[in-house]
Amino acid sequence: MENIKVPEEFKVLISNRDKRYVRQCSIDCVVFGFAQNQMKVLLVQWKYLDKWTLPGGFIHQDEPIDQAANRILKERTGLEKLYLKQFATFGDPHRSRSKDMQQMLDAMGIFLPEDNWLFERFISIGYLALVNFDRVTPNTDLLSSVCGWHNLSEIPDLMFDHTHIIQTALGTLRKQLYTEPVGKYLLPEKFTMPELQKLYETILGEPLDRRNFAKKISSMSSVKRLKERKSGGAHRAPYLYTFI
Repeated sequence: MENIKVPEEFKVLISNRDKRYVRQCSIDCVVFGFAQNQMKVLLVQWKYLDKWTLPGGFIHQDEPIDQAANRILKERTGLEKLYLKQFATFGDPHRSRSKDMQQMLDAMGIFLPEDNWLFERFISIGYLALVNFDRVTPNTDLLSSVCGWHNLSEIPDLMFDHTHIIQTALGTLRKQLYTEPVGKYLLPEKFTMPELQKLYETILGEPLDRRNFAKKISSMSSVKRLKERKSGGAHRAPYLYTFI
C-alpha cells in the first residue's frame, strides 16, 4: 500500500486526547442548489477512499448548534447568512458503525481500538440549506479531495445513512414549497413564472397545471410581479417576478 501522510490535525482529532468537540454528536448538511433545470446536492469525496458523503462536521464544546452548522457551511460554500434550518435528527444506533469508516482508516494505515470515540454511537443533526448555485465556491478540507455538485437524480453511493438523510431533506423541502419562499434562495433575484414552475416541478418530480400553479403563487404574499418583462424573448415576453 502506498504510504499516505496523514495530517497531524486528523491524528489528534481521532485520538481520545481531543476534547474540543461534543462526543457522539455530529452535523450533516444537505445543501440544495438549482441549475440547468436540475436540482443539485453538494457532496464531498474522501481523500483516502473513493467514497462520498454529505458535508458535515463536529460541534465545538462551547458552540451553539446553529452556529456550528453555519460555520461548517461557510467552510464548504464560502457563503454566510444562508437559508439553513434543522429538519431532522438521525439516531439509528448502528448508523455510524459501518465498514466505510474502517475502510477509510485502513486506507490511511491507522489502527484504532474498538473503544475509540469514532466507533461510538453517533447522533446526527440534519440541516437543510438552500443556496444560489452560481454564488457557491465548493471547498475541500484536510480529508476531502473533491467538494462538488451532483444532480439529485444521479447521486453516487454514499457512506453511512446519507442517502436516507438526503431523501428526508427532499421530503421536508416538498412540504415547504407553498409555505416557505423556496425560490428566493434557489433562483436569480428576478425570474419568470415558467421558471418558478419548473423549479417546483423539479422538486416535486411531477408536472403541474400552469393555470393552477400561477393562481396559487399569485396568492402568496411573498411573490411580487414586476412591471418589466424578460428581455430577448418572443413578442409577448413573460413578466418578471421577485420575492419580497
